[in-house]
Amino acid sequence: MLVAGVLLGDSGLKLLNPESESIKLLSEIGKIYLMFVAGLEIDLEQFRKTKNRSIGFGFLTFIVPMIAGILVGRIFNFGWNSSVLIGSLLASHTLLAYPIVSRLGVVANEAVTVTIGATIFTDTGALLVLAVCVGIHGGEFTPLSLITLLGGLAIYSVIVLFGFDWAGKEFFKRTGDEQSNQFLFILLALFLASVGAQLIGVEKIVGAFLAGLAVNDVLGRSPVKEKIEFIGSALFIPCFFIDMGLLIDIPAFIKTLSSIGLTAAIVIGLIGSKFIAAYLAKVFYRYNNAELLTMWSLSLPQVAATLAAALVAYETVNANNERLINSGVLNSVIVLMLITAILGPVITARSATSLTIPQADLASEPLSTWWSNYRDDVVDTIHQTFTVVVPIYNPQTQRYLLEMAAILARYESGRLVPLAITKGHIQMDNPQLKTELVQARERLDLATDISKEFDIEVAPAIRIDDDIALGISRVSREQDANLLILGWSQNIGLKAKVFGNIIDSIFWSSHCPVAVTRLLKSPTEFKKILVPVGDLTSQTTGAIRFAQILAEGNQAEIILLHIRNPKTTQIQVEVFESKILDIASKNQSKINTIIKTVKGNDIARIITQEALNTDIVILRSVRYRTAGGLAVSEVTTQVIKQLKTSFILLGETN
Repeated sequence: MLVAGVLLGDSGLKLLNPESESIKLLSEIGKIYLMFVAGLEIDLEQFRKTKNRSIGFGFLTFIVPMIAGILVGRIFNFGWNSSVLIGSLLASHTLLAYPIVSRLGVVANEAVTVTIGATIFTDTGALLVLAVCVGIHGGEFTPLSLITLLGGLAIYSVIVLFGFDWAGKEFFKRTGDEQSNQFLFILLALFLASVGAQLIGVEKIVGAFLAGLAVNDVLGRSPVKEKIEFIGSALFIPCFFIDMGLLIDIPAFIKTLSSIGLTAAIVIGLIGSKFIAAYLAKVFYRYNNAELLTMWSLSLPQVAATLAAALVAYETVNANNERLINSGVLNSVIVLMLITAILGPVITARSATSLTIPQADLASEPLSTWWSNYRDDVVDTIHQTFTVVVPIYNPQTQRYLLEMAAILARYESGRLVPLAITKGHIQMDNPQLKTELVQARERLDLATDISKEFDIEVAPAIRIDDDIALGISRVSREQDANLLILGWSQNIGLKAKVFGNIIDSIFWSSHCPVAVTRLLKSPTEFKKILVPVGDLTSQTTGAIRFAQILAEGNQAEIILLHIRNPKTTQIQVEVFESKILDIASKNQSKINTIIKTVKGNDIARIITQEALNTDIVILRSVRYRTAGGLAVSEVTTQVIKQLKTSFILLGETN
């Protein structure tokens, strides 16, 4: 986007004018949206888990780069205010490498959790320093004006963080599933916070970031959050980066790089100070070298807050027509972004492979206990009966679905709830409704007969509901279900692009894990079960445990398929295989389990090929930002399209 801005601006084709009102408006919205999304993406749950240490490391990785930036500013003859501002630019960080530690399954490592939590401290601190520096630069500085600014900022922050949080929860509680109204509410909160920041003399991006933090808990991982982030990443945020490119004067940029001193000082100062902060955290909290390098590399990338703040500082001009920072600093920050955005993730990818996670997180317990632990709930072992809910619609395909559910319920000494949903009508005596209810009862009678073959408790249920997806989710909640099993329909599709998709909606709204299945033959005939494993998360544990339960009834064989990057060392492969084997063997299962490691980059093709010699493949959904609903990885999407065998897609819950 930066390159596009350069090519389209005065240094290139001159198609866009950076002084255009339209460009300025879109860039301003993009800048606000960027900081809002930065606030949304901070994982408050992770912060709460290690609050004290997160604050400790947050302070270190804020104050050490801050001091380094001030020293750089003073060495290059910047004033104190500009030097402090340069320090604040280095103090924040963007969790650009988070997907790497997530993929490796080491998010539960304390060092990673602490670094994630520290983001809230560094970004907030950096933006508050920016607000003060801009305020001082904009007018005559007096101690009274500074106290007034800080007092107004404190009151404003409390109103936004607590007021918007309370208002959001109340609004969402009253609007239920009206996603369009909720979307508008979040946008209203964003722009009210931004305007409010301006009213107290603070830069708008401070308000946007605080608004993101405020509605973070309100949105959770809902579809509304996905929509908000998608709109930003697809429309407004690119406008901000393009505008940044328009501001780059190529001759001046080259001149800045030719006099390499300032740029080198800023880059080296940032890299060195972030390392010192991570090293101090290692000493204080007794972390190992791998954790030190991971904390350092995670806190290196300077993108969102740094770029937004740098642009604000560059555009801040006082009465004497002096900018808070000059073009040399802005150009150096762009270079800093490019270097750290590459260096940070590369180091993370290498160091995070050596991290360990608490053994308890790898324990593969009974299915009911594991699922409850996965949801961070307390298991009521006295009153709770393991319950599997199976919505049925097509009598031709329901047998295999019910057999799958019955195998799981029988293993856990639980019960099966076949569910028939009938679309509601305004008049309850509507003849069509009567016909549909009769058909539903016939399906339930057949389901009961099939389920009884497995000698388990069966509790058929019928529901009249205007929304089929919500009807299924509500019944599963009423029945206190531990698992929801759905049948796959080729007509539904996997990656929904609009609201209303049934499987998609159930994935979002269900309180318990969901398994979407396409069964081409009876589960009682499965002899080879393939489970692709790419990380060491609790979801991987669940997939392996799921496979073990299916295998035990038929004495089937389980193949744990690990597709490794060609660059991965043999030692790393052996360590990963030993950990996977440890997970698989914790249940003392007598099932024959094979770990197969294949080298390659085309993951979907390899999984599809290996699946040809198996009866069923167990996959997991992995969320990522998209326009809507059930967001799974492109690899999973390709695999499902190409598979010729049965499969189960285990879905994450909210």
